[in-house]
Amino acid sequence: MELEREKGITIQSAATFTTWKDHQYNIVDTPGHVDFTIEVERALRVLDGAILVLCGVSGVQSQSLTVDRQMRRYNVPRITFINKLDRTGACPWRGIASIRDTLGLNAAAVQIPIGAEAQFEGVVDLLEMKALYFDGPKGEVVREEPVPKDLEALAEEKRSLLLETIADIDEEVGELFLMEEEVDVPTLKAAIRRQTIALKFVPVFMGSAFKNKGVQPALDGVNDYLPDPTQVENRGLNLDNNEEEVVLKTDDKEPFVALAFKLEEGKFGQLTYMRVYQGKIKKGDMIMESVDSKKVKVPRVVRMHSNEMEDVDEIGAGEIAAMFGVDCASGTTFVGNKATRINMTSMHVPEPVISMAIKPKDRGKSGAFGKALAKFIKEDPTFKMHFDNETSENIISGMGELHLEVYKERLFREYGVETEMGQPRVNYRETVTRRAEFEYLHKKQSGGSGQYGKVIGYIEPIPEEEQTEDKFEFINGLSGNNIPPEYVAAIEKGFMDATAEGALAGAPVQGVRFVIMDGQAHSVDSSELAFRTAACAGFRQAYAQAGAEVLEPIMKVEVEFPSEFQSGVVGGLNRRKGVIESVTSNMTGVYSTVKCAVPLQGMFGYSTELRSLTEGKGEYSMEYTHHAAVTKDTQATIHKAYLEKRAAKN
Repeated sequence: MELEREKGITIQSAATFTTWKDHQYNIVDTPGHVDFTIEVERALRVLDGAILVLCGVSGVQSQSLTVDRQMRRYNVPRITFINKLDRTGACPWRGIASIRDTLGLNAAAVQIPIGAEAQFEGVVDLLEMKALYFDGPKGEVVREEPVPKDLEALAEEKRSLLLETIADIDEEVGELFLMEEEVDVPTLKAAIRRQTIALKFVPVFMGSAFKNKGVQPALDGVNDYLPDPTQVENRGLNLDNNEEEVVLKTDDKEPFVALAFKLEEGKFGQLTYMRVYQGKIKKGDMIMESVDSKKVKVPRVVRMHSNEMEDVDEIGAGEIAAMFGVDCASGTTFVGNKATRINMTSMHVPEPVISMAIKPKDRGKSGAFGKALAKFIKEDPTFKMHFDNETSENIISGMGELHLEVYKERLFREYGVETEMGQPRVNYRETVTRRAEFEYLHKKQSGGSGQYGKVIGYIEPIPEEEQTEDKFEFINGLSGNNIPPEYVAAIEKGFMDATAEGALAGAPVQGVRFVIMDGQAHSVDSSELAFRTAACAGFRQAYAQAGAEVLEPIMKVEVEFPSEFQSGVVGGLNRRKGVIESVTSNMTGVYSTVKCAVPLQGMFGYSTELRSLTEGKGEYSMEYTHHAAVTKDTQATIHKAYLEKRAAKN
């Protein structure tokens, strides 16, 4: 993607198919930026194993923590590769310590480096106890040598540590270790594989990917320690049997089941990435969506090699491929026939944390604008859009400012639509704080029958515990026939009209009870319109005396961050008028969580501030809880802006 080259970051995951020593690999490279975390979710949802790549200088970073949580969510076994050991300041042991302390993983090195920083030459294999050097212009030639004399003691020390770590969790190696018997290489490899797949151990490899040093042993580690598709238990839900869980078999002979986990707009149309869990698919086959039984024909099946693709005739169980010409949403399950209505469990989709208003600069391109947004929503479950009827704005929501900025750029580059983005207006509400009475006569004579309606009553606040979903209440307290019964419905409609727009911010009024007690009608001039108008004006008359106030949405916010940044994070939330409810730490004390209530207005731009305060290591989520009164100075500012807006319209 051209946008990726310009910004210097990965925005979309890229898939490729390759082989290594007679093993077939489906590799998905995912972005590192937290704004594009859905790409990592998608990959981990469909892959059987992962390589967690860490920087040899920085160790565990912000996105490492996020990815670790995602790996745990999907129970994905992983090996770790500590990269960039040729850089100044690189230290693999500091990286392993951060894996154990910060991520809480049971990790141990299966290699040690030969040389450090600019003198980094290769690695020592602690299982085979041999040195590996990487020759050739691209490090493609692996040369084996005896362990250097100056590294023998360190190699023995780290091998003993590896054996102790495995002995603590593996029964077979543990017995040999206690009996002080030699643990041969095949036995140790088998134990590491068992415990890695069981999520009890993480083997750590090291090298420099840029100089292709240490990459080949890491690929051997994938073969040796990560599971193949037959060793992973995948489950689906049987839609014909009350969504009962069923275990899928990685077998080409079983009925076809696949998950479309990623959509991409290519030059030949929509490209649908698909993981086949069971059965196989051929070019020209008819498949159907498991939920709505919509049938589609597969015109073309390809294996992806990053930007290039290879046409194939069929794809079997355990493989990843892409289809052209299949219109579906991300997360759709495909099956071979109605007899196999199985739906794969959905991937975790985090809720958007930021929203902005967006509109096309050229109204003539509204059609392309709508089409593009609909396409983006199908591609990316974390990108959402809705039209706000109260503010008459298109509101887009996503995982951060960069996330939304990328879609703004894509609108222009792919669809030729220039847009303007800004902060959406907050959905304020208004209410009353005390009882106020009204007595209003609507009288109008303009020739012929006129308009006449008089209403007497009061409005009062509804206690919070008595409020219903409608947030307002109309009570008919009339006695006698001063107002004929046929006009009561019109009075209620007038009340509803008045609550649609308050006098302070032009926002809907809630939490108010309207009680009609008495009034007067005219035998000729009274009508439904007259009483509707009188009720509306009577409400506004009382509203001015009822202690009206503006309410703003309050968000429940949960912030997770390294404990070292606690004072800065708490201070930042206080500046945004947040009310801190609790501050807790995890068992290791490394990470802290703050739960608080913050006005929505104060949360705009917070994702950028949080990353700045925590060196990119903090994350937050928020959800609406209720509306609460704004401060007096804020109310004065909102009211002034509303009056200026009305004056400008007039």
